[in-house]
Amino acid sequence: MSETRLSVIVVDDEEPARLLLREYLSAHQDIDVTAECANGFEAVKAITERRPDLLLLDVQMPKLDGFEVLELVGGGITVIFITAYDSYAIRAFDVHAVDYLLKPFSAERFDEALSRARARMRSHDTRPLPVADLVSSSRPRRGPLERLLIRDRGEVHVVPVAKIDYIESQDDYVAVKTGGKSYLKEQTLADLEALLDGTRFVRIHRRFILNVARLAKIEQSVTESRLAILADGTELPISKTGYARLKELL
Repeated sequence: MSETRLSVIVVDDEEPARLLLREYLSAHQDIDVTAECANGFEAVKAITERRPDLLLLDVQMPKLDGFEVLELVGGGITVIFITAYDSYAIRAFDVHAVDYLLKPFSAERFDEALSRARARMRSHDTRPLPVADLVSSSRPRRGPLERLLIRDRGEVHVVPVAKIDYIESQDDYVAVKTGGKSYLKEQTLADLEALLDGTRFVRIHRRFILNVARLAKIEQSVTESRLAILADGTELPISKTGYARLKELL
């Protein structure tokens, strides 16, 4: 962060809300609004390219909500969350975030949140927000995961889980295979497994999760282990434990 200037990105899908935030920010001469975003996709691109000191982030937006934006850009940025009525999220914000603003909010309330953000940055507290904890604690589970959000530089890929062929572990990342393409996502296989529908996806090996709908047949290999043969001809190893899990679904 600059010693004299504070760079800010404003993210809200409603133009009146963005105009209000600009009005409140205009009273602070040391602030530069480096980007104004109307949806989550614009926000991910702007944040990735500009890495602002402070992010004013709306919670409820079409396409990507504020939680998903935060999930894609990771930590390292001071965030003030903005919400209209998500009372279930406010408790989590109070614990995890610098501050939250409940719409409608006054200039005085905004200045209070801004002061908290400045104090955090002055203290050189660069610890990132616990993104995974924030996302899981702030959004009620609506059943199994229905889509994966994957950031590749400034581009965001939205992958419906039904279109996934299989997922391969690569240390702290997973490679999501779908339609002949591979997308790398920073997440462990175990964490992702816990979010998927267990009646459709099965951990067949310590390195692989299979979409059962893609399975064409199971073959015995020369080493007495088994292979999952997918509809496109891809071969994946099946461990003994994985085979037991797979049999329960077939």
